[in-house]
Amino acid sequence: MGCGGGLEAAGGGADRMEEEEAGAPSSSSSSPPPIAQLGYDQLLSVLRLLPPEAVLSFAATCRAFRAWASSDALWEALCRRDWGARTAAALAERRRERGGGGVPAPWRRVHAEVARLGTLSARRVPVRGASPRPRASHSLNLVAGWLVLFGGGCEGGHHLDDTWVAYTGTGAGNRLPTVLSWQQLASGIPSGRFSHSCTLVRDTLVLFGGITDRGQRLNDTWIGQVISEEPRRMRISWRLLEVGPLAPPPRGAHAACCVDDKFIVIHGGIGLYGSRLGDTWLLDLSNGLRSGSWHQIGNTWPLPPPRSGHSLTWIGGTRMVLFGGRGSEFEVLNDVWLFDISDHCPKWKELKYDLSSALGEMPFPRVGHSAILALGGKVLVYGGEDSQRRRKDDFWILDTPALLQYESGSKKMIKRMWKKLRIDGQCPNYRSFHGACVDTSGCCVYIFGGMVDGLVHPAEALGLRFDGQLYQVELVLHL
Repeated sequence: MGCGGGLEAAGGGADRMEEEEAGAPSSSSSSPPPIAQLGYDQLLSVLRLLPPEAVLSFAATCRAFRAWASSDALWEALCRRDWGARTAAALAERRRERGGGGVPAPWRRVHAEVARLGTLSARRVPVRGASPRPRASHSLNLVAGWLVLFGGGCEGGHHLDDTWVAYTGTGAGNRLPTVLSWQQLASGIPSGRFSHSCTLVRDTLVLFGGITDRGQRLNDTWIGQVISEEPRRMRISWRLLEVGPLAPPPRGAHAACCVDDKFIVIHGGIGLYGSRLGDTWLLDLSNGLRSGSWHQIGNTWPLPPPRSGHSLTWIGGTRMVLFGGRGSEFEVLNDVWLFDISDHCPKWKELKYDLSSALGEMPFPRVGHSAILALGGKVLVYGGEDSQRRRKDDFWILDTPALLQYESGSKKMIKRMWKKLRIDGQCPNYRSFHGACVDTSGCCVYIFGGMVDGLVHPAEALGLRFDGQLYQVELVLHL
């Protein structure tokens, strides 16, 4: 809808307003600035390339620019660019449902609410019928509207080989029904294990490694294809992935993430004889999941110290962030590392800070926490335990735009990066080594199981207590 003539006139008016506001005399003979000669569509195409902060600065220059920079189409485009088309589509559906027949909240307000997010709402999800037994160190994913839970360890240190699924629906951010029904699928494939990784590549599961109850470390790679069957039934077809002669050494309690639906990256873990590992491997899946190839990456200094029970979270593009874990001397960590695999020269970068100035401004050291990418480029960190096995129930967000701008360890920079959230409703209690996943909108997080605090009784080996509850945690946004 180009309207260069009208825009030029408006631009000239805006120019005079700026001069008047600045105390400068107006001049009808002065030529309009170059920006005033742009058409409406041209101007919006330029604004779509800018960071949101720059768009807001542009809007603040004068009243005429404010209307152009407040366009709902512009802010929807910015949200799609920054959060991804799939997330924006799920959020748009959620906005329509919340609108209730009225006008949904403008995209600019949605963007602002996500930027200043400070509260989560939580509830325990009731279950009808049979449900998975309590466990920890399992995997939990959301695939095509289905929660998929596999494996883990239970009382007595035994591993599990069962798979459970529950249908959540595929609309408006996959919001859970009031009551959930679990279904158990066939057991035995893959073989039983805990402390494995199970990563989502589009709508396919990629499982690697883990530990058996005999202490055996594994390094097999499995592909789980989700097959929907009506009505509301599904199955998973598992097969070993052909990866050739090279594979990472066997391990468990490693960290893993998927990068741009093309690669799986794993780091660290517990190797043979209980040693902590510090290596990084990439699984290339560019052959369409028919086969894959592993190779080791990131051997340039500096490197994160060896660790297990940490998190590795993809934050967009070729970057991921590593946080926490247990080191070689059994110390528990809260360091933050940025890893970039671009330009065929993967590099680690530690975001260093003074612990004395950061006290209370960032999460305390922890292992066995979860860290997932939620709406707005925010890594949501929950739970874990310290070196004394004291478990945690706190939620933190790590803001990735601030992380990418990190230059020094000042308290101001740390406060921009980290923020502790308030929880309304039925907050999940203190836990570690639980399973967590997020829906397509990035607004709803699901948490299942883990080790929780409890009184010691004979059925609980070493005083450990395993949980079997499912929680829904939602970002509080007034859409």
